[in-house]
Amino acid sequence: MTGSMLNVMLKYVCISATVGVALYATLIWLLTTASFQAHVVYLHKIQMTWFRDLDVPEMFGFLYNQVTPFSIKVSDGEALYAWHVLPLELYREHEASLLDEPSGFVSDITSSLAFKLLRDDPEARLVLHFHGAAGTVGSGYRTPNYRALSAGQPRKIHVLTFDYRGFGRSKGEPSESSMILDALAVVNWATNVASIPPSRILIFGQSLGTAVSIAISEHFALQSPPLLFAGTVLVAPFVDVMSLMATYRVAGTIPLVSPLVRFPRLFNYLGTFVRDKWSSKDRIARYIRANEASGNKYRLTLIHAEDDWDISWHHTPKLFWHAVNATVPAGIAYDELEAKKDERKKYLGAAGSFVEWRTENGVIREEILKYGLHDVIMGYPIITLAAMRIFTAADSSFR
Repeated sequence: MTGSMLNVMLKYVCISATVGVALYATLIWLLTTASFQAHVVYLHKIQMTWFRDLDVPEMFGFLYNQVTPFSIKVSDGEALYAWHVLPLELYREHEASLLDEPSGFVSDITSSLAFKLLRDDPEARLVLHFHGAAGTVGSGYRTPNYRALSAGQPRKIHVLTFDYRGFGRSKGEPSESSMILDALAVVNWATNVASIPPSRILIFGQSLGTAVSIAISEHFALQSPPLLFAGTVLVAPFVDVMSLMATYRVAGTIPLVSPLVRFPRLFNYLGTFVRDKWSSKDRIARYIRANEASGNKYRLTLIHAEDDWDISWHHTPKLFWHAVNATVPAGIAYDELEAKKDERKKYLGAAGSFVEWRTENGVIREEILKYGLHDVIMGYPIITLAAMRIFTAADSSFR
C-alpha cells in the first residue's frame, strides 16, 4: 500500500469519525429538548397496529363482542381509548346474548351486556392494565397478556386496558403528570362507574406501565383514608429514567446514552434536562412505608426475564431492595439483603428463581425468569399465577 493510499484511507476514517461524533452530539443535544425526549421515552407515535382497526377487536383474535371498545373521560377534558375484555368462560356462558348485540365501539359502555356482567357480579375481579411504551392496546404481545391475566379464573377476571393520551386513538401529548392523571381517571371509572371495590382490583403494569402502576398505587396509599387494591404486579420494571438511560441499548446491542456514564459530570448534567423522571424507586419506597405505617395489607410482585434486551433485569433486584428497605426501620444494605435473599431464594433451574420478603402487613415477591425477553413473557403462565396469587391472598374464598 502506497503512502498516498494510506493518507486517503486515514482521511476517510477521520471524516467518518468526525461525522459520527457530530451526529451523536446532535442526538445528545436533542435529548435536552422536552418534545424529543417525549418521543424517545414514550414512542407514542409508533402504532404497531397499522392496517388493523382497534374498533374491531376480532382482528386481534378475540371472539365477537368479547372486547368492548369505549372511552374514559379524564378530569382535564381528554378522552382515553379503552378495551373491556371479558374472561372466556363468562363469555361462553352468555355467548348467545352477546351475539345479539352489535359489536364495535360503544358511546355508552354502561348499556352493554359485558359491562353489566362486570358491574353486577359481586365475585368479579378486575385487572387494570397499564401497557408499556409505543403501540396501542392491540399491539404485539399485549393481547396474549390479557388472556393470561384472566386464565386463572376465566369466569371472574375481567381486564380493562387503555391507551394513554397521545397513544393510539387517545388524543393529547404524554407526560409523567398527564399519564398519572390518565391512570386516576381509569381507577375512578373502575371504582365509581363499574362499582368494583379496590379490594377486587389488581394493578398490572409492564415496562413503562410499571412506572405508572407504582405511581398510582402510591397515590392512593397516601390518601387519608388510604385506598388499597388487591395488589400490584410489575413486569420488566425500571428504577427511574436516568438509570434506564444508563443501561438502555437499542435491540440490546447499540448503546444510546450509556457511553456518557463514563463521564459522571456530563451524564448528571444531561439528567438536569430530563423532564419526566419516573422515579419508581422513590415511589415504591413511599408506597411500602405508607402501608407499613398504617398497618394495611399489601402485595407487590416484581417479575423480570434475564434475557430482556430492552430493560436490564438488574433493575428489578434494585427496586426490590428499595421496597424491602422501606420495611426495615433502620434500613438494610443492598449487599446484606442479597445475602439474605440467597438464603431464602428458591431456584427453579431453567425456570429461574423467586424470593419473598414478608412482614406483618405485606408480601414483596421478586421473580427472575431465565427466559421471556421483554414482551413475550406477558403471555406466560407466570403472569396467570401472579394474578391468581394476589387475588386469592386478598380473598381466600376466590378460586
